[in-house]
Amino acid sequence: METLNLKNRWISTVASIWIQCTSGSLYTFSLYSPILKSTQNYDQSTLDTISVFKDIGANCGVLSGLLYTFAATASFGGPWLVHAAGAIQGVTGYLFIWASVVGLIPPPPVVGMCFFMLLAAHAQSFFNTANVVTAVRNFPDYGGTAVGIIKGFLGLGGAILIQVYETLFNNKPTSYLLMLALLPSINPLLLMWFVRIYDTNEQDDHEKKLLNALSFLALLVAAYLMVVIILEHIFTLQFYLRVIIFVVLLVLLASPLCIALRAVKRYIHQNLFSEGHMLLDEPQQPDVGKKTTEQDPACDHRFPNDPDQDMDDNDTRNPQEGENLNLLQAMCTVNFWILFFAMACGMGSGLATVNNLGQIGRFGAGYVSDHFLHVRGWARPLFMVLTLATMSVGHAIIASGVTGALYAGSILVGVCYGSQWSLMPTITSEIFGVRHMGTIFNGITIASPVGSYIFSVIVVGYIYDKEASGEGNSCIGTHCFMLAFFIMACASLFGSLAALALFFRTKSFYNQVILRRLLHSIRV
Repeated sequence: METLNLKNRWISTVASIWIQCTSGSLYTFSLYSPILKSTQNYDQSTLDTISVFKDIGANCGVLSGLLYTFAATASFGGPWLVHAAGAIQGVTGYLFIWASVVGLIPPPPVVGMCFFMLLAAHAQSFFNTANVVTAVRNFPDYGGTAVGIIKGFLGLGGAILIQVYETLFNNKPTSYLLMLALLPSINPLLLMWFVRIYDTNEQDDHEKKLLNALSFLALLVAAYLMVVIILEHIFTLQFYLRVIIFVVLLVLLASPLCIALRAVKRYIHQNLFSEGHMLLDEPQQPDVGKKTTEQDPACDHRFPNDPDQDMDDNDTRNPQEGENLNLLQAMCTVNFWILFFAMACGMGSGLATVNNLGQIGRFGAGYVSDHFLHVRGWARPLFMVLTLATMSVGHAIIASGVTGALYAGSILVGVCYGSQWSLMPTITSEIFGVRHMGTIFNGITIASPVGSYIFSVIVVGYIYDKEASGEGNSCIGTHCFMLAFFIMACASLFGSLAALALFFRTKSFYNQVILRRLLHSIRV
């Protein structure tokens, strides 16, 4: 009888989820920034500079993409190599920050602290790349849903770590810093052996149902954390209540394993059922002259975005959509820069407004785009058009300054901002191929801090300073930000138009994607 095999793509997905749950340390900077400021004698400007290097490290993940590409092709490599590199950076960066805060080492110069923060933040890009790219390769037909789950748990990782702080290290930021040096690095080192790329021909409604179940659990965790955060702001919770809340959270985070085990057991039952049929059919003589579907060259349809189809290194043709392009080849295409511009407009303006509502968008957009791609045949860039247009409306609502506009607009902007983080990696894998996906989507991710700097500093900061008057150069009223949000609304609209151009440029390509998947399901 076949034993339970833990080496499969479902267990890999759960391991990636659990790694993401402890990788959101960058979202908890406010917990230890006061003690960092006081012990190192920083002013606010210096602290903001260190925070900028935190954002740079998190969003510049091209090196992690290059390492993933090497690891995926090397005989001794795999995603574990990327996780290990991230763990080394994380423990090194946070350990030096903790040592300087508690006085084990002399206070480093500001440039040294910026480097330590950059190193600690850079670890997140390695974890994120290893988990996202592996999920896309393990679930090529439902990449949007898979990416939404993985990216969503990264965002929730910050709220999860805050619960760890509130329960175990309340008012002990130095102890929390030490934990950040250990937990987010030890956890990937323990789980990275399960995160692997698996070739599979499985494609059925049950796979979709299991992924949807993981999405539902993710939304349940998000809703639970939101309720907990609201209660913490209203009431002063006793220690025993915090322990109960934390235990319930751990149970929720463990629940994806149940779904994975269900998938594994179903796979075992299918194998046993297939072996039984083979035994019954064994006395029959095989028809030597008959070719199977897989053996028939006429039936061996290869489409451009097939992950198993390697691009000829000596091929001198112009790069085509769906081929496994590297970063430089992708940057030579119009589609790359259209996607980059759209993300700079959307992620940049969204990051200037975004709050935790963005995590809901990360979960939902991937699922919705997968559903309409399979059921209606709608190309995925269309959903980028819709979300960026909706983000533009959200910015305009905030700019209006009417009662309740800030809350309603923030909801729209937050959800649409989060949507880009599940749509962009999936579109990247489909248009440019999966071989160099980690490098390319991390190259496009640079658009986020670039756009954020333009809108946060040049637009919002400049307009606020211009409108400010009186004591402390402060500005009170809707006029302080109205023009800035109208500019961001226009930018999001331009991003939507850029995504619309990408939609028309890739429409025929996505028709091929749909046809390929239809033929693949028939063959399976």
